[in-house]
Amino acid sequence: MKISIWLIILFSAVSLAAPAQSQQRKTDSVFNLVKKYFNNKQPDSIYSLAGEKFRKALTPDAFRYVCTNQLFPLGSIKSSSLIAFVNNKDGRYKLVFDATALQLWMNLDDKDKIELFLFQPYKDEVSNKPGPVATTNLMRNQTDKKIDSAVRPYIQKTNAVGVSIGILRNGVISTYNYGETKQGNNKLPGANTLFEIGSITKTFTATLLAYYANDGKVKLSDPITLYLPDSVSVNRELQGITLQMLSNHTSGLPRLPDNLVNHSLDPLNPYRDYRKQDLFAYLQTCKLASKPGEKYAYSNLGVGLLGAILEQVSGKAFEQMVEGVICKPLGMSSTAQHLDLLLKQRFVTVYNENGKETPAWDFGILAPCGSLRSTVNDLLIYAKANMTVANTKLSKAIELTHRSTFDKDIKLGLGWHIIKIGNAEYYFHNGGTYGCSSFLVFNPENKFAVVVLSNCGASIDAVGGEIVKSLQ
Repeated sequence: MKISIWLIILFSAVSLAAPAQSQQRKTDSVFNLVKKYFNNKQPDSIYSLAGEKFRKALTPDAFRYVCTNQLFPLGSIKSSSLIAFVNNKDGRYKLVFDATALQLWMNLDDKDKIELFLFQPYKDEVSNKPGPVATTNLMRNQTDKKIDSAVRPYIQKTNAVGVSIGILRNGVISTYNYGETKQGNNKLPGANTLFEIGSITKTFTATLLAYYANDGKVKLSDPITLYLPDSVSVNRELQGITLQMLSNHTSGLPRLPDNLVNHSLDPLNPYRDYRKQDLFAYLQTCKLASKPGEKYAYSNLGVGLLGAILEQVSGKAFEQMVEGVICKPLGMSSTAQHLDLLLKQRFVTVYNENGKETPAWDFGILAPCGSLRSTVNDLLIYAKANMTVANTKLSKAIELTHRSTFDKDIKLGLGWHIIKIGNAEYYFHNGGTYGCSSFLVFNPENKFAVVVLSNCGASIDAVGGEIVKSLQ
């Protein structure tokens, strides 16, 4: 359920495909310099190779932070090779480290400076299906054709199974569906088909926080130690963390508790057996990676803890809060953590990023970080509510989640990442379980929202990003 927002920012600055000629030799030359500076641990030297778009997307401090905290710990690049050079513009390089391999997408602007600089996990090339995947897209207009162009490179891969897309623009909803709900069943997904939405769940948790803050039951500035047992709150590391910091990923807590794996009885269902006592046992002795409030570091743990605190405040389970505060008022009847028999009939079979069937995830205490299942139709209702001002308690809570709470290299509200795509500002979150991938983005000013759901663990972000750029 991770979000690599700095990669999203860079991706949004430029398309991965652009016509050009005679660029490979120049790109290879710059790549060789990048490799040299990387192995010498010189982030500023790499940044000196960057062009204007790159620099607008990422400041020197932000780039230095990414290198120092995410890339350099991988060790030196032991070997590298060019995998592909797409449209004589975009180089894709395989980088081999001591214990892992990454791929780097890189291209140059018209001044031979780095424009695209995108690290991803390295995967062997996935083959294409022999024929076109079935779809509800009738290709009647330019919008239909743009959607098809965006999704075909994803859905035609042998690992992809089904994709459901929703567009809300100028008050008009359009939905598109591709593939199957289960491999081999020849049944297209629909706008009411349920998928795991993973970390988009965090925006629901943020809305609950804002709702109870507006209601006077909590304050965003409350230290979390107010809500923790004495045996946990005595840990000095925790005493500077506020509820707001749990929601905007600036608490200093790590992505996951290091005792999660000790309590996972099923490696394919890692969150299921993690309970409140396990969480508190971890928090009693945990160490922070940074001072609370100073740095962004995405944390499933932090949002899971926030939800546990809100359960204590409200006296209700997470799913009950989501239903009562958000889903019932909005008429979202197909969004839930646990599915009844009728909803189960509309839930997809899920597949890992290699196209192999895998269990859907179950959750214990960390449910507020990624446990919800939903549909394109319900998420479009949710997006519309996020773009509509109303005199209701829920609308006022949603409005509070949009207010900027952190703006150092990365801009965040409560739960939402606030990003630039082209010249427009969007509220964004994605999600990923082992078996599903999700994407939700909206721009309130233009009343424009895009939802993309897949029942494959391979990221759907590139599809969502391309749709936004082609339609905005």
